[in-house]
Amino acid sequence: MAYNRQVEAFREEEYPMMKGKTYLDHAGTTIYAKSLIDKFSKEMVENLFGNPHSASAPAQLSGHVVDSVREKALRFLGADPTHFDLVFTSNATAAIKLVAESFRDLALESSTSGSFWYGYHKDAHTSLVGPREHTNGQHHCFTSDQEVEDWLLGYRSLPGRREDDETPGILAFPGQSNMTGRRLPLSWSKKLRGSTRISHQNTYSLLDAAGLATTTQLDFSDPDASPDFTVLSFYKIFGFPDLGALIVRRNSAHILTWRKYFGGGTVSSLTVIHEASYHRKDATIHDGLEDGTLPFHSIIALGCAIDVHLSLYGSMINISKHTMFLTRRLFEGLSNIRHSNGLPVCEIYHDATNVRPYTDATTQGATIAFNILRSDGSYVSYSTVEQLANRKDIYVRAGGLCNPGGIASYLKVAPWHFKRAWSAGHRCSESDNTEIINGKPTGVVRASLGAMSILSDVDTFLAFMLETFVEDIGQTVIITEQPRKKLPMVRNQGGVGPVVVKVPGSWPTREPFLINTGLKQKSREQPLRRYEMYEDCICTILLLGFSIYTLNMYFSQTSAPRFRYLISSSDLWGAYVCMCNWILSYACRLFGGK
Repeated sequence: MAYNRQVEAFREEEYPMMKGKTYLDHAGTTIYAKSLIDKFSKEMVENLFGNPHSASAPAQLSGHVVDSVREKALRFLGADPTHFDLVFTSNATAAIKLVAESFRDLALESSTSGSFWYGYHKDAHTSLVGPREHTNGQHHCFTSDQEVEDWLLGYRSLPGRREDDETPGILAFPGQSNMTGRRLPLSWSKKLRGSTRISHQNTYSLLDAAGLATTTQLDFSDPDASPDFTVLSFYKIFGFPDLGALIVRRNSAHILTWRKYFGGGTVSSLTVIHEASYHRKDATIHDGLEDGTLPFHSIIALGCAIDVHLSLYGSMINISKHTMFLTRRLFEGLSNIRHSNGLPVCEIYHDATNVRPYTDATTQGATIAFNILRSDGSYVSYSTVEQLANRKDIYVRAGGLCNPGGIASYLKVAPWHFKRAWSAGHRCSESDNTEIINGKPTGVVRASLGAMSILSDVDTFLAFMLETFVEDIGQTVIITEQPRKKLPMVRNQGGVGPVVVKVPGSWPTREPFLINTGLKQKSREQPLRRYEMYEDCICTILLLGFSIYTLNMYFSQTSAPRFRYLISSSDLWGAYVCMCNWILSYACRLFGGK
């Protein structure tokens, strides 16, 4: 892990839209750089681009740029164009749909059951679950990594999938959970391809790399170990343009030729009168799959995005180290925020088998999912957290996150909980009063970091958590080098004010940073300083002198002879003034005239 201070140097100039805001939803989309927009605008102003399907000079220019950007994108992703092709889509979901429809049409033509088999991991995004509806019930959800491993090694058979079944199939899994950021093993594609079991021979791998590709370098260096099909969204990497891709392993591309639908630009010949016939383009893989006119302006912008991204960050490896450092800092901070009764404020969802979470980029991405607990252990509505953060210009994501398997497993939500929530009116992506059913939340809060995230983003969010959700906070440590290990801290003096938290020298920021808790602190435990004791003595003497003077004035007015003129008022006043002068003179000598 290594924090990249250069990001702080150029962030204000390159990302002016982020000034005064804390953006923590990079898993949804990251932020585009100003240089990207400037470069793209310059390209559009200085060149005349036409529809690539035409033969004019502007059209040929567009076609040339599209081809060059396609190759540039493959190489940026670590894929050799010799072994892989890239099909442009609107997003990762569209790429998944393209693969699913191809298998559906293949099964209708060649399978005795008229369907294909589909296996998907529980951490799959909703879009990766969707293809199961094309299978006529021939699908299976793997509930753990170990279940996938056992199936690949032949230790486990699956319901509805015989060992001698030659029906075409797909093993689909995300490279990174879009809910928790947990990264799954990428070795499954190679194990599946190397298996000698009959049911594995006609099963292909589909990797959803939409989350994984945002902060790590994909690796297609070994075509035999790579997935058959990989999907991703470029706006999650660069912020702009809104474009997706399907990376196809050339040796597996024949599956996609079974797709029946064709659009403009994907056929070489077509008849509609007297007979219905067509010939699909087959010079390249993408020629027969990119329906209609390509979004060539967006593809031009993609070329600009790759150039700017490399000039700012150098490589995805640098981004991975940078975001892993920040994610670790955020995890430690959230883990150590506690109520005054010692109970944690955050319930963080991560792989329980990982003894050192958020330290290894191969097992964890720059995403943290959690819920807020009150001091009595009850949950705060996740939409409430999102709304309160939004008022502070802090932007997180809250809800089910289109990850039903993750919600069910990490929050231990049974099917009947989902049915009860549905009956109560709960709907995905809608804020209502059914976010907590039977004491359990139906969603989470997600904070995710990106290439342009900096230390102040993390610290601002931690300060917000302290100010908003800690009940009767006493001494709270939010930054630690090791989980649960307290660090030296200078607290404010019994009221609302800044708390100074000192971080270890191993952290990049060596100066203390202020966190305004906005909450009442416990009384200090440090001994009184010397000047504080003198201050108390001075106040006591002044009060005593004034009391004697007042009593004397009272008794001087009484009719009792023994009390009258106990001390003359003029003498007492003179003594009182002399005493004050002596005290002030001594104080000046003590503090050097200050």
